[in-house]
Amino acid sequence: MISRRSFGRALGFGTGAAAVSLAGLGSAQTASAASGAPLGTPAAHTAFPRLKQVRAGLLDVGYAESGPAHGPVVICLHGWPYDIHSYVDVAPLLAEQGYRVLVPYLRGHGTTRFRSGRTFRNAQQSAIALDVIALMDALKIEKAVLAGFDWGSRTADIVAALWPERCKALVSVSGYLVTNREANLNPLAAKAEYAWWYQYYFATERGRLAMQDKDLRRDLTRLVWDTVSPTWDFGDATFERTAAAFDNPDYAAIVIHNYRWRLSLADGERRYDALEKRLAARPVIGVPTITLDAERDPFTAPGDGASYRDRFTGAYEHRTLAGIGHNVPQEAPAAFAQAVIDADHLLGK
Repeated sequence: MISRRSFGRALGFGTGAAAVSLAGLGSAQTASAASGAPLGTPAAHTAFPRLKQVRAGLLDVGYAESGPAHGPVVICLHGWPYDIHSYVDVAPLLAEQGYRVLVPYLRGHGTTRFRSGRTFRNAQQSAIALDVIALMDALKIEKAVLAGFDWGSRTADIVAALWPERCKALVSVSGYLVTNREANLNPLAAKAEYAWWYQYYFATERGRLAMQDKDLRRDLTRLVWDTVSPTWDFGDATFERTAAAFDNPDYAAIVIHNYRWRLSLADGERRYDALEKRLAARPVIGVPTITLDAERDPFTAPGDGASYRDRFTGAYEHRTLAGIGHNVPQEAPAAFAQAVIDADHLLGK
């Protein structure tokens, strides 16, 4: 898991970031959590204590759960190519503070399955966001703090924008990630395009076949881990725990559709057209939000969050994590957990 060297880097915040205490929490910041104990150095966990399944919408969702059953709810959403283990050290930190922490496998990952073989394996952004709403409905959760990175940030952003009554607060790595397909048709600077090499690879038949081949899939996703998290000292066992989630029978179809849909190379479903029209207008997010930028993530936009600041109209803080790469919750679990707790209490500061 995370090394002492990597954890040390997680404690440093870039220029202009809001001050944050990882040694303890003020009394005002722990009012809704059960214990109020300070966050300490996270232990290196390798598994979750409880894995569950629940029918929710189109899916039978697999998810990890930690913390007291009646605590305030935090839903942590993973990205690609990752799985619930991105939160294996975050979840116990939040559980110790009295939170009920849910970490679902996104569609096409791990033990999450489509309930019908006839359902189109769709990975457009609004469909994935509706999976979260369906999960909350199935578990009778009215409102939760949502926290995510990569696909998880996009999904949490969408829920916060379109269904703010279901989102108490938001932690979003890389800020505002709602996809605008029209904007995605425009070329980027060469360096930025280079970082997205796999997105264009997946637009080809070769890329699709690579995702279907277990060995090629593992090689490709391991390369992505290495390149987007250049300072993270992870081992083979850490990667293999997550790579097991890629053996889901729908994994290749979901990954390929997601990236092709973003580039307008694959269609979505008409039932989501109204939602996508709203998202194309770049709706603002009014719930209390903390955005996180990872200094060593090649996808982090320059400007210390300035490019998306106008999309967040409620209580807001931005933090930059020095020396951290793309997989923020697993590389810097204490900093991520602290952001969740602080976002939950942002209005009270």
